[in-house]
Amino acid sequence: MAELYIPEHVGIIMDGNGRWAKKRGLPRQVGHTYGAQTFRNITRYISKQGVKILTLYAFSTENWKRPAEEVGAIMKIFHQYLVDSLTDFRDDDIKVVFIGDRSAFSPNLIQLINETEEVAKNRKGMLLNIAMNYGGRDEILRAVKQICKDVQEHRSDIDSLTEKDIEKYLYTAHQPDPDLIIRTGGEHRLSNFLLYQAAYSEFYSVDTLWPDFKPKDFDRAIEEFNKRSRRFGGV
Repeated sequence: MAELYIPEHVGIIMDGNGRWAKKRGLPRQVGHTYGAQTFRNITRYISKQGVKILTLYAFSTENWKRPAEEVGAIMKIFHQYLVDSLTDFRDDDIKVVFIGDRSAFSPNLIQLINETEEVAKNRKGMLLNIAMNYGGRDEILRAVKQICKDVQEHRSDIDSLTEKDIEKYLYTAHQPDPDLIIRTGGEHRLSNFLLYQAAYSEFYSVDTLWPDFKPKDFDRAIEEFNKRSRRFGGV
């Protein structure tokens, strides 16, 4: 059997925590607790497979619409993750970066986010993008506003603007676009995830709910990815 090609950049839409808990007669926030453990396990596994960049969709700009109790539980889990992450992934040499609008978080969370990035900034292993309060449309709007500002202040020329220039204004600036986007929970949509970057990403949906997602599920996604013919609009 030929050796499988490992994509350079993988994105995962971690879906199904609430449904996982509901199937077991548990509060939705319990699903997020178990999902957080899956997050740690899968991140380490993917890093060992040779993926260079992993982007995980943890909390969208639309998720604030969920019940206040659930949002509060997610923020509590996020806070604990940040406390743990000051040492988490250190031995794995994983570099942690947060993408999204962090201004909506509490000052304490923002401080922890900044500390986590600072502690991990010199690591040489896989780059882990954690998308928190992230939305693809919001990211594009943010980029457009900054481009307009730079044009007005004569730091940029609108007539010479290229796609590569636009990419520099995105949260994922200087990173390659995702080769593969995996979504758990059986849905078949991007849900506002990496809209600009996903133009030619391969999409793979699995019915498995996120807390039950195992290394074998990731392996199947890679096997399917290797069956795809990526033509990027060509023949």
